[in-house]
Amino acid sequence: MNHSPALAARFAAQSAPPGTERDGTTTKLVEVVVPVYNEEHVLAQSIRTLHGYLRENFPYRFRITIADNASTDRTRQVADELAADLPDVRLVHLDQKGRGRALRHVWGSSDADVVSYMDVDLSTGLEAFLPLVAPLLSGHSDLAIGSRLHRGSAVVRGPKREIISRTYNFLLRATLAAKFSDAQCGFKAARTEVVQALLAEVEDETWFFDTELLLLAERSGLRIHEVPVDWIDDPDSRVDIVRTVKDDLKGMWRVGRKALSGATRLPVPPRVSRAQLPTGMRWQLSSFAVIGVLSTLAYLVLYLLLRQAAPAELANAVALFVTAIANTAANRRFTFGVTGSRDGLRHQVEGGIAFLIGLVLSTLALALAGAVSPHASHLVELVWLVAANGLSTVVRFVLLRAWVFHPRRAARQARDAELNTIEQELHR
Repeated sequence: MNHSPALAARFAAQSAPPGTERDGTTTKLVEVVVPVYNEEHVLAQSIRTLHGYLRENFPYRFRITIADNASTDRTRQVADELAADLPDVRLVHLDQKGRGRALRHVWGSSDADVVSYMDVDLSTGLEAFLPLVAPLLSGHSDLAIGSRLHRGSAVVRGPKREIISRTYNFLLRATLAAKFSDAQCGFKAARTEVVQALLAEVEDETWFFDTELLLLAERSGLRIHEVPVDWIDDPDSRVDIVRTVKDDLKGMWRVGRKALSGATRLPVPPRVSRAQLPTGMRWQLSSFAVIGVLSTLAYLVLYLLLRQAAPAELANAVALFVTAIANTAANRRFTFGVTGSRDGLRHQVEGGIAFLIGLVLSTLALALAGAVSPHASHLVELVWLVAANGLSTVVRFVLLRAWVFHPRRAARQARDAELNTIEQELHR
């Protein structure tokens, strides 16, 4: 629902946040960054729509910054014309591509109280912008994100993007303990002083920039506010999904490795105590990760060899079955310290549940890869399979630690075995 000018003015006058005068004007400044690359066809209409909406409905001062990421069409010329024609609109040009690079450049030098960004296609309804930045201006929160996965959101998009988005955010929660629900919605904001303190530790310059920033903010104990949004998928989106998935997985691996090694320096004093890993889990995670990498490499080699003579589904099933047995055996010995042959078969059978889950996920990944790219190469299939195996690896670790090799279960079985031995001795 759009806010009328009268409602916006009444909001400003009644709430009277810091920096607001009696007449409803405010000294607070919000900067809206719109990163663009070869968007001449939509840029003028989108910026005029955004500018008109903010001028009529937004109760704070604003500045719209068009961040041109080395466009090769007329995007820069169109942006120059808009900056000359519209007050509070400016152009910043970068000679290199990368959404993260553009946001780092503008946010890092901004003098606004709050910085934000949104996609140029305006897929997210603008009526959510005031709820996005208000908690930041009031000091209630440090960062704010629009969430397409919020219960109150209304989202229109195809099944392919829906599956990829939900899988990606599930992976973030399962592997990196992320608490936010939607990492990649192009609709975010932050208090400027906070984001400028975080930027030095954010390495990514492209699509993973958002996720890395949010993960670092959570580890720093900062408060992230989520707002439901109305979102309509842009059918003209030119995002390279396969490349983005691969880059995001690499980013997750890098951030997870740094977190485990303690290499990440928290630039903002934490407001909450940091969670501690359970006893022994740091070693188990390290051992499991090494075994997982070796198993994945073996799986990929075996899959490629089998794929020369067998369909993708059969090659995947055989390669996954063989490496799953070896993976369970290796984790049994090195990750969880179980030696001897006792219960070895039971451990393999129970570990087989993780194999079945991995088989289902990887089969679905192959089907999705075929739907997205009907004539995909074996390399593209591998990208999808690696993503599916990443998810099944998380499930495998949880199953092995919490069930198959759970310490209390092992202790109970050892105690039962000892009691059986005593009973047998007594009955002799």
